[in-house]
Amino acid sequence: MNRNIRNQFLETALLAAKSASELIHKSSQRSVKTYKSKTDLVTETDLASEELISKIIKAQFPQHSILAEESGLNEKTSKFCWVIDPLDGTTNFVHHYPSYAVSIALIHENKPIVGVVVEMPIMNTYWATDDSPAYCNGKIIKVSKSEKLIHSLLVTGFGYKHNSNWKINMKLFKGFTDVTQGVRRLGAAAVDLCHAASGKVDGFWEFDLNPWDTAAGTLIAKQAGAQISKMNGDEYSIYDDQILVTNGIIHEDMLGVMNKII
Repeated sequence: MNRNIRNQFLETALLAAKSASELIHKSSQRSVKTYKSKTDLVTETDLASEELISKIIKAQFPQHSILAEESGLNEKTSKFCWVIDPLDGTTNFVHHYPSYAVSIALIHENKPIVGVVVEMPIMNTYWATDDSPAYCNGKIIKVSKSEKLIHSLLVTGFGYKHNSNWKINMKLFKGFTDVTQGVRRLGAAAVDLCHAASGKVDGFWEFDLNPWDTAAGTLIAKQAGAQISKMNGDEYSIYDDQILVTNGIIHEDMLGVMNKII
């Protein structure tokens, strides 16, 4: 693919993500508009952010498909599809808890080729393309170098459905807490992936995910040197609903723990 074309894609993603993050940062609309479930919230700000992102993308690439969390799939004949989470971590945003993000990825033939995440409220901008390093605020980032689980800090997330996966993840949470320096739960998968990419944590796992949760963050993590798989070690796709991301060094050890628990 022509480098100039890929740069145009990246510039559009960065513009859309930064514009949406500024809208969210300035917004006072934190009241809940509707509920997808008892605890899965949607605010006016989610909808306004998604509308702004879609408008910017459509102005540049009207022939591209768009898959967005709130409005679903707007499918075109193009092989390109933008995958958007306009506000990952809405519950955190509503409660002024400092871990939420805008996540935008461009998918070509089912693989991410551009990923941008803006972590709020500190406004860290992470990005990567499939032929570049990963960056945060213009500086190259890399995964951690922790070699053992006992020296590692991990992060996970819990879905809104308290189903069998939720119960398994509680067991995984305890299991990994016993053999690491701790497990965190921040509540925004896009942020978790970027923290793994930049070495703030050594590993991340989660069930019940959607493409908009992971499309941008997994590309950023991969380009930062992360190893990514499903929890049984199989190859991961953004359309899978579970993920394991590590610095690569502790990947087999984490799979070993998971194999004993799941």
